[in-house]
Amino acid sequence: MARNILITGACGGIGRALCQAFINAGDHVYAQDREPTQLQELVSHLGDQQCTPVLADITDFDALKQALQSAVSRQGEVHVLVANAGAAQALTLRSTTEESWKKDMDLNLNGTFHTVEAVRPAMQKARKGNIVIIGSVNGMTSFGHPAYSVAKAGLISYTKALAMEFGQFGIRTNMVCPGTVKTQAWQARVKKNPQVFEDLKKWYPIRDFATPEDIADAVMFLASDAARVITGVVLPVDGGLMAGNQVFARELTQEEI
Repeated sequence: MARNILITGACGGIGRALCQAFINAGDHVYAQDREPTQLQELVSHLGDQQCTPVLADITDFDALKQALQSAVSRQGEVHVLVANAGAAQALTLRSTTEESWKKDMDLNLNGTFHTVEAVRPAMQKARKGNIVIIGSVNGMTSFGHPAYSVAKAGLISYTKALAMEFGQFGIRTNMVCPGTVKTQAWQARVKKNPQVFEDLKKWYPIRDFATPEDIADAVMFLASDAARVITGVVLPVDGGLMAGNQVFARELTQEEI
């Protein structure tokens, strides 16, 4: 049976892959984004029979609820939420300002809360629902972008709280934490250093990075009945980055690892 899937940040690299994966599985996608031109292009590409636009900024709770209600009134309630929208501001604490800190918190942390609250009451009433939050390995340790990382760390606790409190209503909540993913978000760094991906490979045990499709595959599993008893899980999809520091281990042991 086809499900209705709300995907936030749908126009980004991971968002597009998520939309395509669920549509390929026969589901209907509510594609949320705040960029009207990009959103219309995405819906045209995916097909308006399979994809309904939700034009709203997730930092504005009332606007999000209104835009989503318009979509739901035509197609039905949301069965699966993929809270994917997010972005990072300052690279370091030294370059972080009060304004950039608030922007990161408002989009990544508060915006995810708004999105969940927009769909949770209907899921709770139906006594069934599935939430997958896109976190980051940045929320698990320090890799720069400190405000973004703090917000993603907060989402780990939020994921577990949702799983604990609303599991009794048949709502499962999990998180996928990507490492480096080759998307347009890396364009500025590639311009600064065309070898950036090659330079980073030594930190990844499998010497490779996730694609947006790899992230979508993990989300598809967690959103499926194959994961029916999995909830409250924080799953790194990161080429082994969080498994350990191989470069440090070689220096420490003075052995080839």
